[in-house]
Amino acid sequence: MFKLGLKSPPHHLLSLLLLLSIINATTTVATANTKRFKEAPQFYNSATCPSISAEDMCSQQAVHVAMTLDFPYLRGTMAAILSILQHSSCPENIRFHFISPPSSTSLHETITSSFPYLRSQIYSFDTYSVSGLISTSIRSALDCPLNYARNYLANILPLCVQKVVYLDSDLVLVDDIALLAATPLGTGTVLAAPEYCNANFTTYFTPTFWANPSLSLTFAGRNACYFNTGVMVIDLERWREGDYTTKIVEWMELQKRMRIYELGSLPPFLLVFAGNIAAVDHRWNQHGLGGDNFRGLCRDLHPGPVSLLHWSGKGKPWVRLDANRPCPLDALWAPYDLLQTPFALES
Repeated sequence: MFKLGLKSPPHHLLSLLLLLSIINATTTVATANTKRFKEAPQFYNSATCPSISAEDMCSQQAVHVAMTLDFPYLRGTMAAILSILQHSSCPENIRFHFISPPSSTSLHETITSSFPYLRSQIYSFDTYSVSGLISTSIRSALDCPLNYARNYLANILPLCVQKVVYLDSDLVLVDDIALLAATPLGTGTVLAAPEYCNANFTTYFTPTFWANPSLSLTFAGRNACYFNTGVMVIDLERWREGDYTTKIVEWMELQKRMRIYELGSLPPFLLVFAGNIAAVDHRWNQHGLGGDNFRGLCRDLHPGPVSLLHWSGKGKPWVRLDANRPCPLDALWAPYDLLQTPFALES
């Protein structure tokens, strides 16, 4: 009987095709994870800056900055670093502490190749320890275990680091970070951040939470206001003394048993700290520029002066710029973008 069909290719040809497909897949992954970035200019201290050894990662005279580091936000991290250095009066005295998943040394190498003079250290964060505590939220990006690294800063960073400025990767500074780092915390206060008391605080928690007196009384006697955890000044010594990591984890464990909030890593911070933080001027977190978490619509700046622009929310400036659908304020992020475009002329 005659069968209509195609001949099977010879065995050696199948092997060749398989090899080519593996090479192609490897090349695609490598290309996707090896974006080229330009080398940033070097910035120098002003004459009034204290002298700190380049090898000293513990100096109390330094400004310590903690950021998470991963590939999806690498371009944003690079822009944030450049903006911090460019607007600092003592850029050589800034110490960067990068928290990343295990086996992410290549990310740190990418940063140090663009900033060869950067005083920085990378720390491995075991995402498995927190992944079991994460509850799904309204946006999948909020469920990334690395978002929860801020809960563990006091455990991850060396004991010699007593105070740190924690920053998200989707922001740029247009002012001297030393001014933010110098925020007075007062007696016993653990962290400082801009507060937004006009926000509807109740919406961050579920009806289950508010219907349970033993839970809703958590905020009794506290003037609890919303604050954004993407910009915080943290006294790590006080955090360690109060074992605040355990307090946050306990709320996350309760969330797994009975859903009491909806929005990722923010509510546990509100439960522990809202109403008990040092206020920071709103100029230090012009947040929400990424739009809402559903559609990512364009937003304007809040009224008042600006020291820090924060693209929190769904839309990120580098994504919108690449798609040729930028929001007007994305033009303020673009000058700090270090991505080496494929058509850039070699100097």
